Amino acid sequence: MPNTKSAKRAERVTLRRTEVNKARRSRMRTMVRSVEEALEAGNTEAAAAALKLAEPELMRSAGKGIVHKRTAARKVSRLTKRVKALGSAGQASA
Repeated sequence: MPNTKSAKRAERVTLRRTEVNKARRSRMRTMVRSVEEALEAGNTEAAAAALKLAEPELMRSAGKGIVHKRTAARKVSRLTKRVKALGSAGQASA
């Protein structure tokens, strides 16, 4: 329990920021999941489009401190690699 007036105020700020960060983290994870679902379905166009939306969301999350910048870069890199692999595999079979 906060004892001072400033500690009570800091607690209120922390609760507000926690809610904002939860929403941002959820939005980021949803974007990543949409790319992964498109990859699993084998839909190259949908995966590329979802990646195009997910990449700025991941980097924005890194900028806001939701995830570390290298974590975001690693996720983008791995998703991009998978989308490209799916694209080249789709062209080889066509």
